[in-house]
Amino acid sequence: MPGTNNRRAGRVYLKIDGALHDAKGSFSYNLGRDKRDGIVGADGIHGYKETPQIPYIEGAITDRGDLDLEALATQDNVTVTLELVNGKTIVLANAWFAGEGTVTTEEGEIAVRWESRSPATESV
Repeated sequence: MPGTNNRRAGRVYLKIDGALHDAKGSFSYNLGRDKRDGIVGADGIHGYKETPQIPYIEGAITDRGDLDLEALATQDNVTVTLELVNGKTIVLANAWFAGEGTVTTEEGEIAVRWESRSPATESV
């Protein structure tokens, strides 16, 4: 098909309450859907059980002179948006910062993680 975008990965854009941050490296996310684990008995497979998972978005950002680390590390009830180059957008609403707030000085890297009680949404 002419015009088909073959790019699947690479750039990501991270926004917190609409403000763009300097996304760095690889991000991962979990929509927070129930996890299914098989139940095995001595006589065979009985079925599965479901357990909740915490929805999250995590990765790393680059520190900037105007970034307030204290405000970042105490975030609560924020909306975190991860825009992927493949056209998907992941939204984590009512999220809190769940990282340690550690900064490495060599590249100004801050490991970040946000979690929520509400499942994340995925749109294309």
